[in-house]
Amino acid sequence: MPRGAVPDPKQIAPLVALIHQEQFTEAEQRAQSLLATFPESGVLWKVLSVAQVRLGKDGLAALRQASELLPEDGEAHRNLGAALYDRGQWAEALESLQRALLKQPDDVSTLIDAANTLRKLERPAEAVPLYERALTQDPGEAEAHNNLGNAWLELKEYQNAELCYERALKLSPGNAQIHCNRGFVRSAQRRLAEAAACYRQALASDPKLIDALNGLGNTLRDLGDRREAATLFRRAIEVDAARAESHANLGAVLFEMRRVDEAVASFKRALELAANHVPAQLGLALALRQQRRPEEAEEQCRAALEADARHVEALCLLGELRADRGRFAEAEALFQRAIDADPEHAAAAYAGIATHRRMSEADSAWLRGAEALSARPLSLAQQISLQYALGKYFDDTGQYDRAFEHYTRANESTKRYGARHDRERLRQRVSRIIQSFDGRPGASLGAAAESELPILIVGMPRSGTSLAEQILASHPAVFGAGELVYWNGAYDAFSADAARGGTAAASVATLAVTYLERLRALGGGASRVIDKMPANFWYLGLVHAAFPRARIIHMQRHPFDTCLSIYFQNFFNIGPYANDLGDLAQFYGEYLRVMQHWRRVLPANALLEVPYEALVEAPEEWSRRMLSFVGLPWDPRCLDFHQTDRVVITASKWQVRQRISKSSVGRWRNYSKHLGPLQPLAAAAPPVPGSP
Repeated sequence: MPRGAVPDPKQIAPLVALIHQEQFTEAEQRAQSLLATFPESGVLWKVLSVAQVRLGKDGLAALRQASELLPEDGEAHRNLGAALYDRGQWAEALESLQRALLKQPDDVSTLIDAANTLRKLERPAEAVPLYERALTQDPGEAEAHNNLGNAWLELKEYQNAELCYERALKLSPGNAQIHCNRGFVRSAQRRLAEAAACYRQALASDPKLIDALNGLGNTLRDLGDRREAATLFRRAIEVDAARAESHANLGAVLFEMRRVDEAVASFKRALELAANHVPAQLGLALALRQQRRPEEAEEQCRAALEADARHVEALCLLGELRADRGRFAEAEALFQRAIDADPEHAAAAYAGIATHRRMSEADSAWLRGAEALSARPLSLAQQISLQYALGKYFDDTGQYDRAFEHYTRANESTKRYGARHDRERLRQRVSRIIQSFDGRPGASLGAAAESELPILIVGMPRSGTSLAEQILASHPAVFGAGELVYWNGAYDAFSADAARGGTAAASVATLAVTYLERLRALGGGASRVIDKMPANFWYLGLVHAAFPRARIIHMQRHPFDTCLSIYFQNFFNIGPYANDLGDLAQFYGEYLRVMQHWRRVLPANALLEVPYEALVEAPEEWSRRMLSFVGLPWDPRCLDFHQTDRVVITASKWQVRQRISKSSVGRWRNYSKHLGPLQPLAAAAPPVPGSP
């Protein structure tokens, strides 16, 4: 057969008929047979490619041959472009689709395919006119209306997007994906209740639509309903466990629910599925930071910034990690980079700047930016962080009524997450704790460990616990482990074991061994390890039973200063009592009740009470006394605690890097007219011990 010979049309017609009759296997076999005779027949390659694609086979080689041998055949180029698109080879797909459009400029399917490809290449502005050309040819093409809406959404032209989705829904009212896309555009406009309604409509049509499950979950998370959001993300994972987005979303909401270990597992699963999934990288970084794994957290941030050097969330989180190490100038530079990159999404950056230094009226540009951003539609978390930041600015600049107004807004907004402080439940729990340890704990339960390794620093949050830890951790024999989550669960396990009839001494011994192993792993050979979880004051009876030789430092501060400082902080890990002054007063009263009990039952040498006001008035005297109490010699580095290089992630990370100041003593007087709910504490607070 001469080179370039082509089959007779009579040989082609039956093959085309087989394709129309959907007899693809026979069409494939006949085409392959004829190609042995006519290897350069573009028509045969085209028939073969169509048959293979319809059979679900890899027809790419045949598609390429058809496109090359039929340069004037727009359909052949379109078929190749569609196959390349399905493989994610979008640049090459676009080239083929553009060649097809040169031959068939008004073909609706080719126009839509080319526009879709441009969007995959992040060129939505070029996609818009192609969709519009397709709709000129076929105004009833619902897919084109929907995808044009997607392009407008990517361009942040929300009204145009909304109009396109409305037109698409008129043509296809039961289309779940279009309802879902309408939810996306309303979410982007922060019309969250309307967005939720759209996602619910989508799920009514298709309960397994993953985009809608994730969209509704994220919307409910923004509205404060974290539990329902977690349920939706889990449903999305049940539908398709290979979708990284669903695992990352579940991780994010678990992290916000303070379930950090579970969040880490979800983020890691997302990254197993998609190694460069930026939300999972940053979520994992946040969780690793809480687990005191700063090097690993920074590694995740850097990976995210490699993909996008202007990524606002990554810049802000890296700034926080630098601030944790006391590198505040570097942190502020990163926060400012985030603001410069995208001021409309930089709430965390504005908050970071305000948190990590003292603000002044010279920060007028910061104030204008923060106030302008706070007036925009934001997620609930962003609203809250900005209100706390504005409160900090006005507090620092002496505008106390305006400060209190913003702090109140922040706390009231936080209540929208749905968590509520149960006063009666707390009262009953404290009573049970007191009853469980109504005698001298060490004598009644026996010594489970003779170690002197543990130092516990307890007290209400914002009572000076971080300052005390920083002072002691500046001693070369001491390691500051921060706020360890242990004794709350240990007490619950001890109580459950007792309810089952377990032996108290055996239960305490088990708890002691586990805790001691953890301290040794963290301490790296230090002779003392500090656990600075403030709320361990609830469990001092159990602590003493497990470690009779452990030393407990109790920080005390004026109740008004303590409660206001709590109210003014955007805490990560604290109960809902912090968001209401009345709840704070009740919580503080229960704290006083349990501490009075421990003073009665613990031996005098187990507990040192340190008044914050006395510590800042006479830092060397009280620092020496704390060191003597824990059995260590004096070291002058403890007076230069602000220079100690260590990671601090608590709200006091900036303050503990400054020299001691008396400015926070009596701060409550600036807010005296707002303190009505705290007045019962004026009489309830115990007398503060004098200086040594």
